[in-house]
Amino acid sequence: MLIPGAAAPKLVTRDMLPKMKPGSVLVDVAIDQGGCFESSHPTTHDKPTFIEQGIVHYCVANMPGAVARTSTYALNNVTLPHALKIADLGWKEAMRANPHLAQGLNIYAGRVVYPAVAKELGYDVLPVSDVLAA
Repeated sequence: MLIPGAAAPKLVTRDMLPKMKPGSVLVDVAIDQGGCFESSHPTTHDKPTFIEQGIVHYCVANMPGAVARTSTYALNNVTLPHALKIADLGWKEAMRANPHLAQGLNIYAGRVVYPAVAKELGYDVLPVSDVLAA
């Protein structure tokens, strides 16, 4: 349901809610990108739920914030190897060696490199291959 650089698509419409059992729970893990349920709106950890048409909605923005220490360790475990590779090789060589890392480049020299971001903002895209060839 996540489209990098763009709003989340609406997977559940309001018309679908009455077809669910009353008391059903929807957890919108895409709320930080606009939500994937048409009936979603951001909530907080202090007031995490609301009910619409008998359906409980949990739409807490920044859900990992509820377990900040654990989520920080998880994020560090995933990103540290990339940071070390960048430190060892330099950012361009690290991206040449790892196409997945290169997909994370969004802006270079004031130009938008990431296609979804360029499309969403109406900018021309600078291909990452051009950046890495230089």
